[in-house]
Amino acid sequence: MTPVILSGGVGSRLWPLSRGMYPKQFLCLVDDELSMLQQTVQRTIGIDGVGPSVIVCNEEHRFMVGEQVQQLGIDNALILLEPEGKNTAPAIALAAFAIAQRNPDEVMLVMPADHVITDIVRFHESIDCAARLAGAGNLVTFGIVPQGPETGYGYIKASQPLNDGGYDVAEFKEKPDLLTAQQYVDSGDYYWNGGIFVFTASAYLEELKHFEPEIYAAAEKAMANAALDLDFVRIDQDSFSVSPSISIDYAVMERTNKAKVVPLDAGWNDVGSWSALWEVSDKDSNGNVISGDVIISDTHNCHIYSESKLVSVVGMENLVVVETDDAVLVTDRDNAQNVKTIVNQLESLERSQLNHHRKVYRPWGWYDSIDVGDGFQVKRIQVKPGAKLSVQMHHHRAEHWVVIKGTAEILNNGVVSLLVENQSTYIPIGATHALKNPSDTDPLEIIEVQTGSYLGEDDIVRFEDLYGRK
Repeated sequence: MTPVILSGGVGSRLWPLSRGMYPKQFLCLVDDELSMLQQTVQRTIGIDGVGPSVIVCNEEHRFMVGEQVQQLGIDNALILLEPEGKNTAPAIALAAFAIAQRNPDEVMLVMPADHVITDIVRFHESIDCAARLAGAGNLVTFGIVPQGPETGYGYIKASQPLNDGGYDVAEFKEKPDLLTAQQYVDSGDYYWNGGIFVFTASAYLEELKHFEPEIYAAAEKAMANAALDLDFVRIDQDSFSVSPSISIDYAVMERTNKAKVVPLDAGWNDVGSWSALWEVSDKDSNGNVISGDVIISDTHNCHIYSESKLVSVVGMENLVVVETDDAVLVTDRDNAQNVKTIVNQLESLERSQLNHHRKVYRPWGWYDSIDVGDGFQVKRIQVKPGAKLSVQMHHHRAEHWVVIKGTAEILNNGVVSLLVENQSTYIPIGATHALKNPSDTDPLEIIEVQTGSYLGEDDIVRFEDLYGRK
């Protein structure tokens, strides 16, 4: 069995913590040490016959995926880079073609990277049942045993029970209103659609070719023309771009006569909103979830998150308060699903807070924009041991660098020098330059002061880059 982990989501309803360039699957939301992606990879350990994972991710997230997987001590995961998001049916097709190259009858366990499952033993038991059904050529989905009438999920109606466990699928239902959801739950025949699947690579590709031949052809050609890039497989953009964008449910599962459903009652939560995150988080005696520097009084059933400042809440109930270093969200917890309306406004206004935090992660480390004004910007930059920024130049800005921690190897117009703490250098406009951390163990930190007529990140001409960026 090969786990296939889909890591292309952006988690917009968890803004401002989850953003386009650093979405929720890379955050430690329900665990102090492991991100949601890392937890997803870890919960595959112990499955009978499990092999290395295949992870399908956005090209922009590739170094975060690679680093987080390596932190788990895993160095044999296959990471496929989608050149653009095309929803789940094409993404799964890419993984299926990659797996089919070595064994068309390999069983695939397809999971989103950003779900919570608390009872791993019961999860593995359901996987064993699903794998038996998949081995007989079926396409299996997990039906989450409903905990109540939820209007935010689609539903799966089960029909005839099967000898090996599970049920035939009678039909898939769209997200219902509250009355209909209650009727579904009361009947006992319906499950939440959790978006987890088990089938062989050949079975999925056969059904996809039958129902969506354009997706099949595009994915097949994109994989045939794929290229290795460092530790990643870069999918051919021209081939993949012509694929329709459609979910696996619409493309295959709702149309095939091979769909089966296996009940899953293992503490599942898709953590799709702040209210969902509140449900799965540890609470104090008044029902509050508290993170960071927070002081409260007479406050109940709230989720309060502080990233950089003291947050105080007095005499409130059922609120979500989220503070980051560049944005604050306040909403009623019952209205938390509608955070996406704010995200839509940020997109229409082209605000940077849509995709980026103030601290921006790069394959070499990160930078934090401390201050910005007319004609200047100040950044704190950390470079990982052994890492190097690209050899580059700027048309519109000069840069002053002050080393505050570690040792910096600096290229400045052909001259290489070493600077240590409290030493500085000046990079003139138009100078070819690079910054490297020569240490194998210690991070490098500098303060960068930019001055010039234009300070945008697109004022970079790269001549050489260790990470394959253009």
